Amino acid sequence: MGDCCAGGPLADPNSMPRRHLISRAAGITRSLITYYSPVWRRRRMEAFYRQFLHEGDLAFDIGAHVGNRVRVFRRIGARVIAVEPQPDFIAVLRLLYGRDSGVCIEASGVAAEPGQGRLHLSTCTPTVSTFADSWRDDVQTDRRFQRIRWDTVISVPLVSLDELIARHGEPQFCKIDVEGFEHEVLSGLSQPLATLSFEYIPVAAARAIACVERTSALGEYRYRHSRVETHRWATHGWLGPQAMIKLLDNLPTDDRSGDVYAVRADLLSAVA
Repeated sequence: MGDCCAGGPLADPNSMPRRHLISRAAGITRSLITYYSPVWRRRRMEAFYRQFLHEGDLAFDIGAHVGNRVRVFRRIGARVIAVEPQPDFIAVLRLLYGRDSGVCIEASGVAAEPGQGRLHLSTCTPTVSTFADSWRDDVQTDRRFQRIRWDTVISVPLVSLDELIARHGEPQFCKIDVEGFEHEVLSGLSQPLATLSFEYIPVAAARAIACVERTSALGEYRYRHSRVETHRWATHGWLGPQAMIKLLDNLPTDDRSGDVYAVRADLLSAVA
């Protein structure tokens, strides 16, 4: 599939401010090392995602960053729609996966409705770049975020999940990691997907709780969570929505972040 962005102007890497060139390069390098280096993590990640994906399935990677999930999904044999709004990481994705016919790179953000969005970039720590203005204030009450600065704002095209589904088909699994903008992404979805995940950060747990409520409004789901990049379940067994909300609400604010996984109830028996 390759690079298949449609609709609206692309955010151009060459239009990014050059005064932060060294910091940008350092941020990209840090992300590549963090997410691609550990071999043991790759094997565990692949085994983990095989619970949700099989060969021939379609996966959406919303907030693809440097594409480490894209690689895992492709190793499983899934086709991948990799959605990423940051120009530098669009360039990385094109370099790594632009010639892979099983990967489509959508150079855009995802929101409740199509349009244009203001993306706040963190040059030194691009993994926390975000569309969510108030999320930046929420997370900076956590000491781990207090040194982060969002120093550049760019305009990028936005699509909705419904639009992506109309364009590419319904995914078997949809990973959403968009730094506090997850609920807005899910607000652009009008049907219950088979399986999906969204990020949580304990200091901003209300945002993940809103995602549980949103997915529950779409269909009957069961939930489970995994702490950041461990690819291990943090609890035994799948939970109903109210139990998951209670768990998120009771997380210590200094606990590690992670991802909540949601499986449609009628498909739970198929998940390992």
